[in-house]
Amino acid sequence: MHRPKVSRPKSTVSGLRTRYIKKSEASNARHDLLDGQVQPSSNTVSSCFTSIQFCKAKPQILESRDPKQLVSIFVFDIETTGFYKETGRIIEFAIRDLMGGKTSCLHTLINPDEHVPNSHIHGITTAMVNRSDVPRMKDFIPILVRFIGSRQQIPGSPCLFIAHNARCFDVPFLIKEFHRCSMDIPYNYWFFDTCRLGRQWMKLNGSRQYSLEALSEHFGIESTKAAAHRAMPDVDLLTAIFEKMTIEMKLTVADILEKSFKASDINELVKSKKKS
Repeated sequence: MHRPKVSRPKSTVSGLRTRYIKKSEASNARHDLLDGQVQPSSNTVSSCFTSIQFCKAKPQILESRDPKQLVSIFVFDIETTGFYKETGRIIEFAIRDLMGGKTSCLHTLINPDEHVPNSHIHGITTAMVNRSDVPRMKDFIPILVRFIGSRQQIPGSPCLFIAHNARCFDVPFLIKEFHRCSMDIPYNYWFFDTCRLGRQWMKLNGSRQYSLEALSEHFGIESTKAAAHRAMPDVDLLTAIFEKMTIEMKLTVADILEKSFKASDINELVKSKKKS
């Protein structure tokens, strides 16, 4: 399969490292999404959907030797009403742009219009999501796509989405939700599953555990246990873990893209399984 071309840096160590820079002062510029219907700020931002929040993240810049081939990289997580995409629904979505800066994070609850049976796992109750001020997926998808577009360095360039268990859980759920809304995941969206990377790294270090909790403990990253299994804290945790792993394993953007996949890959796999 054709992969997006990304020039490899001479030193593989710096290819995917992130570094902190001085926070830029807040800008008065307005980033209008959906033709002005939703305007990002550090607080709740929509008069229609008060659960949608844009916030500022610490600037984390992915170094690239070739600015003409920039890849926009995001870490995301979802919470759902169950483990199976056919019957489960997404009820929370969070995403962080690794470039950082103002309005680089997007987080919202999602209204599934049904009962939430597994509140004991993530703490999200039916009353929290079945509200008029919480967007349904059909309302949220256009906001998400516009948000991604607003964060791209080059319009139409590849976007890489990173999640823990992306291939088996997050992406299949996203595909199903897009299809329910008669929409397709954009062609330039690529996905990377950190489960395989975490398993490989932990195996080298004598452990078979590669959950977010196990990886954070291994790398000495503090996690908020009280907020476990909520989308935004998990995004923050995976961002820190991903940075540590890529530095330790000396991975470049090109290395990550070589191991990435598209939504169409999942669809083809499902079709082949049905035929067999």
